[in-house]
Amino acid sequence: MMRHSAAHVLAQAVIALFPGAKLGIGPSIETGFYYDFELPRALVPEDLPLIEAKMGEIIKQNLPFVKETASRAEAESTFAQQPYKLEILADLPEGEDITLYRDGDFVDLCRGPHVSHTARIKAFKLLSIAGAYWRGDEKRPMLQRIYGTAFPTKVELEEYLKKLEELEARDHRRINKQLNLFATPDEIGGGLIIYGPKAGRIRTTIEEFWRKEHYNAGYEILYSPHIGRSTLWEISGHLANYKDIMYSPMDIDGQDYYVKPMNCPFHILYYKSQMRSYRDLPLRWCELGTVYRYERSGVLTGLLRVRGFTQDDAHIFCTPEQIENEIAEVIRFSFHMWQTFGFKDYQLYLATRPEKAIGTEEQWQKAADVLRRVMDAQGLTYKVDEGGGAFYGPKIDLKVRDALGREWQMTTIQFDFNLPERFKMVYVGADGQEHRPYMVHRALLGSWERFFGLLIEHYAGAFPLWLHPVQVAVLPISDRHLEYALKIYSDLKAAGFRMSFDDRSETINQKIRQSQLDKVPCMLVIGDKELQANTVAVRLRTGEQKFGITFPQLVEALNTAVRDRLVNLAL
Repeated sequence: MMRHSAAHVLAQAVIALFPGAKLGIGPSIETGFYYDFELPRALVPEDLPLIEAKMGEIIKQNLPFVKETASRAEAESTFAQQPYKLEILADLPEGEDITLYRDGDFVDLCRGPHVSHTARIKAFKLLSIAGAYWRGDEKRPMLQRIYGTAFPTKVELEEYLKKLEELEARDHRRINKQLNLFATPDEIGGGLIIYGPKAGRIRTTIEEFWRKEHYNAGYEILYSPHIGRSTLWEISGHLANYKDIMYSPMDIDGQDYYVKPMNCPFHILYYKSQMRSYRDLPLRWCELGTVYRYERSGVLTGLLRVRGFTQDDAHIFCTPEQIENEIAEVIRFSFHMWQTFGFKDYQLYLATRPEKAIGTEEQWQKAADVLRRVMDAQGLTYKVDEGGGAFYGPKIDLKVRDALGREWQMTTIQFDFNLPERFKMVYVGADGQEHRPYMVHRALLGSWERFFGLLIEHYAGAFPLWLHPVQVAVLPISDRHLEYALKIYSDLKAAGFRMSFDDRSETINQKIRQSQLDKVPCMLVIGDKELQANTVAVRLRTGEQKFGITFPQLVEALNTAVRDRLVNLAL
């Protein structure tokens, strides 16, 4: 209520400073509030302190928030100069109560509730300015959105602002400017990513680990095309239920083809390429498959919301008797994967039938009950996300918390009873009759892009040694140390470690600083003492230093860090 009330005070202050401003909406959100405006000029950061000061004046007046009920005609008269409010009014059903909230000379169309008086807003701060299409539609006017936050006490506000500073420092887009991991050129279009050599090293390392773990878990790897005929997507239900987020079709030989938004229909067609027996099941097929979804330009955000992304996708085809064991194993597998990457705090959600769905209520209930039984049998705690399921079935979502306590939606385990029916999938049972298999969709890490963005922010770019694109930097102090330093570099590279060699004519402090900026986990400083003793001086990015380390000691420590997937080298 306090944050919603602060949004009203924000609008009141903006109108006082910009007479004639057109008001959009101003809700409270999890971390604060915002309000959208159409203004006579573009706002600049220097405007925020002025607006804050005006808000402070309003708050000090201790104005009561007064609820009023109005007829449609009265409301239309009140907001005659506010076209966006009139549009909201027009969408309200006939006969529905129209409520307004007034504080002082400011009135807004609002359901409320609010705090009693403006003075109840104790500690607030305006944070940023952004563009926002009216009602999220990029064909509608672009409004200016002011974000703010409010807390019951100044202490809580200050703590939150410190957290925001840390969030900004860890923003993957900001870290990318320092580490040069990926690029998003305008020429290729929004939401499409090019990965550079460093990110390529990290991605290759993760993919090698991913493939090995999947083979060990009984999966086989498939590769599927990037496009398919429209009939494929008609059968799957995507054109009927998902078309708004699919790219436009391309005409090939007089037929419409679509770039794939999902991999599942291709895996199903491979299943159908031959008759399957109950003895073949379960079949666990996975793919690092790149898919394309038309996200609105206004929601694209670095690596976190893109249009082309690679899913660590898999589909499991099994008998009804096998389904619970298979889902339980996927949950175990997902825990293992996330723990490997250093995440141990997560929350499970059961996502149920959405408004737009295929299949009967009975089918949905039966499938959701299976997911519940699996989690209950393992003693797992979970929350229910009402209406959060995919259009073809309920799912289990695993949300992980990062180093700053933020929750990220990543792993998805979806029970699908619809696609096997639509594609008329069968297997021959022990009774010699044809039966319909059950199907599970799952993505453990989600999309590579979102996962990589999460990793960057979780580790603030200081990737664990086993993942870092440069595990060891060799830093000779002067030219007379080059030969010995180059031998160390070559021997470590031959041993399989990812290396860099800094032979620039710079001081050793400048070389160390560059490696620290690159967040290299292990730096080897080579000087006279190391040359004479046939050792190395190890400097970690944490600032810790170890002298007189022999080559065998170093290799053992590096191998341990890679094998045990440690964040830093332990010497």
